[in-house]
Amino acid sequence: MQTIAVDHWNDYALLDTGNFKKLEKFGPYILIRPEPQALWVPAWSDKKWHSMAHVEFIQKGSNSGIWNKIQNVPDKWQFQFPLEENKNLKLKLSLTGFKHVGVFPEQSVNWKDIYSFLKNIPESTMLNLFAYTGAASIAGALAGSKVTHVDSVKQIVSWANENARLNNIENIRWIVEDAMTFVKRQVKKETKYHCIVLDPPAYGHGPKGERWQLEELLYEMIESVLKLLHPQKHLLILNAYSLGLSAFVAKNLLYQYSQKNKSQLEFGEIYIPSTTGYDLPLGIYGKLRKV
Repeated sequence: MQTIAVDHWNDYALLDTGNFKKLEKFGPYILIRPEPQALWVPAWSDKKWHSMAHVEFIQKGSNSGIWNKIQNVPDKWQFQFPLEENKNLKLKLSLTGFKHVGVFPEQSVNWKDIYSFLKNIPESTMLNLFAYTGAASIAGALAGSKVTHVDSVKQIVSWANENARLNNIENIRWIVEDAMTFVKRQVKKETKYHCIVLDPPAYGHGPKGERWQLEELLYEMIESVLKLLHPQKHLLILNAYSLGLSAFVAKNLLYQYSQKNKSQLEFGEIYIPSTTGYDLPLGIYGKLRKV
């Protein structure tokens, strides 16, 4: 089992954590957001946090809330991530009513991996499931891959499309559909992909009311997705952010396939170190790689 630390970059830093919150820098702005795993006391005082922050998310319901603007900050701004020298991934960030801003910084380790893997494969194909605002999709497209982006929320797919336009990307197919429904149809068609990315939520619903529950349906999803992997060269990335889920779950879901197909299997935890010395755990991962 491995742990992967997410490096800070010019447009992102985790400054401090604690009291179920995190203090983060996104581009020129500093945000305070809820963080259920930050059980400890922050290194810096509440006064210091609020003197630095531009905006704080105030939770009002289990999955919703409002932003309290402490300093002047726009509702939308741009954000960049360096894939390699002179190659940046650009994203639009926005203050949503669900504490998110349109990017999960811990996934940056996967954006680089996707880009590096696919840029060396001619006429590669990629499938991004539960694809959110499309950072992974854009990383694959910037590597020259033909990408299929699947998410069940039309507004989120529209946001991802905006991000693609920011990067002058046109080689992405946009699908608004339940991920399980799409995958099962692809299995029937015997479609193959060089890279498949899954970052499923703990629970959710498809556009036609399809129900998703991570613990109940993840095995079925993985069983189908493995049938879509290109047999010669492939990279599968599974991420899961669910409190209490062990990295060994990811390992066990992928183990039999790795043995039968001689794929390299990696699994572990992703975390972001703060500038104050705390390490914030942000999910488990499992990867299959064959080159």
